[in-house]
This record gives sequence, C-alpha cells and structure tokens, in this order.
Amino acid sequence: MMKNNKYRLLACLVVLSLVVTSCSDLEDYNVNDRNISEEQLEVDFQHVGSKYKPMFESIYQYTPAWSYQLQQNLNADVYSGYMTNPRPFVAGANNTTYNLVSGWNNFIWSVPYSNVIDNAKAIEELTKDEIPALNGVALILKVAGMHRVTDVFGPIVYTNFGDLENAGVYDSQEEVYNAFFTDLDTAVASLEANIDGEQFQAFDLSYGGNYASWIKLANSLRLRLAIRLSVVAPTTAQTEGEKALSNSYGLMVSNDDGFYVNSALDHPLSVIDNSWGDIRMNASMESILTGYGDARIGSLFNESPDYPGEYKGIRNGLPLQAGYADELEQKAAYIGLSNMNDAVKTSKVQLMTTAEVYFLKAEAGLRGWANAGDTQANYETGISMSFSQHGASGSAAYIADAVSTPADYVDPVNAANNIAAMSTITVAWNGADSNEMKLEKIITQKWIAMFPEGQEAWSEYRRTGYPKIFPVVSNQSAGTIDTDVQIRRIPFVDSELSTNPDGVSGAVTLLGGPDNGGTRLWWDTGSNF
Repeated sequence: MMKNNKYRLLACLVVLSLVVTSCSDLEDYNVNDRNISEEQLEVDFQHVGSKYKPMFESIYQYTPAWSYQLQQNLNADVYSGYMTNPRPFVAGANNTTYNLVSGWNNFIWSVPYSNVIDNAKAIEELTKDEIPALNGVALILKVAGMHRVTDVFGPIVYTNFGDLENAGVYDSQEEVYNAFFTDLDTAVASLEANIDGEQFQAFDLSYGGNYASWIKLANSLRLRLAIRLSVVAPTTAQTEGEKALSNSYGLMVSNDDGFYVNSALDHPLSVIDNSWGDIRMNASMESILTGYGDARIGSLFNESPDYPGEYKGIRNGLPLQAGYADELEQKAAYIGLSNMNDAVKTSKVQLMTTAEVYFLKAEAGLRGWANAGDTQANYETGISMSFSQHGASGSAAYIADAVSTPADYVDPVNAANNIAAMSTITVAWNGADSNEMKLEKIITQKWIAMFPEGQEAWSEYRRTGYPKIFPVVSNQSAGTIDTDVQIRRIPFVDSELSTNPDGVSGAVTLLGGPDNGGTRLWWDTGSNF
C-alpha cells in the first residue's frame, strides 16, 4: 500500500493536534488537547478556536500579498477574464501566456493543505465527539477551501488526508465531490442539532457565531457544487441540488447572507493593485461592462487615468511586445489603464455572494430541479441583488435592455491587440430563447456578480464556456493548450512530484489525460445539456 512520508508526517501532526514533535516517538506522547478542564470547554474553547483563523484566511491567503498573487491572482483571476497583469512577468513567458511557472503554482496546493485541511483535521479530532457543531463549521470551511483545489488540479488528496496507511493517495475528482457532499451532510446535521449553540461566536470571522447562517452557507455551497456536476453526473447533481433547495434553513436570500471573511488584514488585491500596480482590468470585463452600459462598473473599477472618462482593460496573455526594452517599460505603457475600485478590496473579503445563489437557482430551474423557483425571476433577482450589493442604480432598465451587447475591444496602446466582441447576447430575458442562450445569459450575469472572486468564475467558464472571453494574445504552451478552448487546469505541482511521485502517478491515471494545462477535468465535459 502506498505511503508518503510528507502526508504521514502531516497526518501525525494533525492527529496529535500539533503537540507532538515526532511521529516515531508516540510512547512519549503524554499531552492530549482533550484533557482540558470542563470549565475551559464551556468558556473559551481556545484549544479549538485558534485553528479557525488560518482556515478563514487561507481559502486564499491574505498575507503576504505575493502569496495570494501566486495562489490565485496570476492564474484564476486572469483566466476568468476578470484581471490582467500590465507587466509581462518573466519576459512574457508566464502563466498568463500559458508558459506555466511551476514554482508559482505550488502555492495553489501548499496554502490550503498547510492551513485549511490540516486545521480541519485537527478540529475534527478535538470536537467531533464532544462539540460536533464546531466540527460542522470546520467541515464547511474545509469544503469551501478544498473544492477550489480540486477545481484547479482534478484529483487531489482528500479522503486519505490524515490516514497513516494511505497517506498521499489521491481521490478521483468524482470521489472528492462525493466526499464534499458527505462532509456537508455531517456539517448540517451537527449544526441543526445544536442550532442555538454559542461556542463559535468568539472565532467566527463571517457570521458572528450564528449556526443558522452557516447552514444557509452549506446549502448554498452544496447547490454550487451540484450545479457543477449537472452534465457529468446529472442524477447526483439533481439529488444534491434538490437537497440544498429543500433544506428548512434555506439558502442565502439577502446580501447580508453572503459569505465574507471579516479580517483585520488588508485585502491582498489592495497591495497587488494599488501598491505594486501589478494587476488591471481585463479586456473581457471592459467589453461586457461597457457594452451593456452596466452601472456597476464604477463600483468595480476606476476610470483610466491615461484615458479620462473611459474604463480601459488589457488583453490577457500579452507577451513582451516589440518596441519595449523590458518588462517595466511595457508595464509603464499599460499601468495607466483601469484598476479596481477600493470598494472591492476591503478587509471584508468576498467568497460567495447571494446574487450567485439566485443565478444557481435560475440554472437549477432551467434544468427542471424541484423547488428551484421560476428561472426568469431568479435571473432577474440575481441582477437586482448584485446592483444592490454595489450600490448601483438602474437595475430595472438594465434587466429590460434587449438591445445592448458586449463591445468590441480596442487596445489604446497597441492596435494589434484589438478584437471583436465574442458574443451578441443581450441582458433581457426572453422565454423563447434556446436553453443554451438562456444559460449564456445566466452565467454572464453570474460572472459579473461574482467579481472579484476569479477562482469560481474560471471554474464556471470552463464548465459552460460562458461568458465568451477573449483568448490570450500569445500562447506559449508548446501546443498543449488550445488557444480558443483556453486553459483547462494547472498541472500537478513540483512539491508533489518530488515528494509523492507514486501518488501523482496514480492521480494522472485518474485524470484520464496528460498532466498539462489542456486536459479537461471530470466535470468539464465540453457540453451544457
């Protein structure tokens, strides 16, 4: 049976709640975090509570900002069509041009394994018998963090994490998703059984210790994951989706229900965007928001200082272009285009909006799932909810607009990067449209509403092909990634290849294709119905 020293060591440290310094000297272990006084259990729960903060703040990592830049910003935030780097890092041979930098991508893997799933395992060991509600919250955070990892790589180590006999053995993505649903079942049951419990108040960075709100999040997260499987595993998807839709505690319904982390730390985008000038508006965002005359644009981005009165983005995947001596000279030509409004870069970090949930319900209705509600009503409520979230006016006129379409993109620096709009859909709902066109409208509006959370936006783009975002200018993948199909995943990282080669070998078999950026994940079927 495969055993991997790295995962064995992690497992030992977690099971012993980070107290033991050597897994081989178990006979010396004479301290147990459970052996605390009843008074401590009833009053402060600090032996457990200290483990939540790193989970909240590592779904993506807030500090140092360059860690988030490598964990998410220079991959998913860009691949989603949300943002683009004005500086062509590594002389233009980087993730954004599909010349994937493995050293960068290690952070996508290492941060959640070191700070999310390991703390969830420690909390489970300390609480699953005595205080199951605390374990319930940890399970929700674990799923929220780790579904992002599988949606980047495919197979991951999940059910075997902490198992000394099978450490390092990967699950297929289907197995991982089924385990997510099981973990959410356990979480919801634990919270429902202790709905008035107050143990989590001191440690909750999102909902003030309100377990009913955590159940709403669990249901909303379940619906997100179920929709992801709607084509590849339609029976499982519908069963899990309808479970979320019928739970008595419901889903997120108001903007107050959204999943935000209230951290004392600055949003990493404020550093990357404001201090470093390393990220700007993506050309696809410009095309869609300006084409629709979207009133939210001023809450999401700032007008370009170089082109006053305009919102200007940058094409994804720019190489080091002719005429520039180096990266910094090219950056200077583009840094004056639109950066993000500070309203989206606060210490209240957005991970899931209520608007997204209405769009999930709209798609569930389109697919005929029970209790989803009216598809058009959910679609329009999602738009209204997003407008309200960003303090934008005019949602009714926007919803009724059957004329405006995404705009052509003009690069004000280099006309060679100009490109025609990729779509002709309007905003207004039309019951006579095909299901494919209805889905494109739903996903396009969901994409806008989820900004700036690029990981989920990239996942949904890969699942559906929507919204239609501009391809990279320069594809340096040596033929492994199709320019028009765009990047589908990140290859397994160096840290795993060097320390867990047998596990990675099994994972590649489960992946069902070569370990490169062009291989589709399990749920990425290439079709929508």
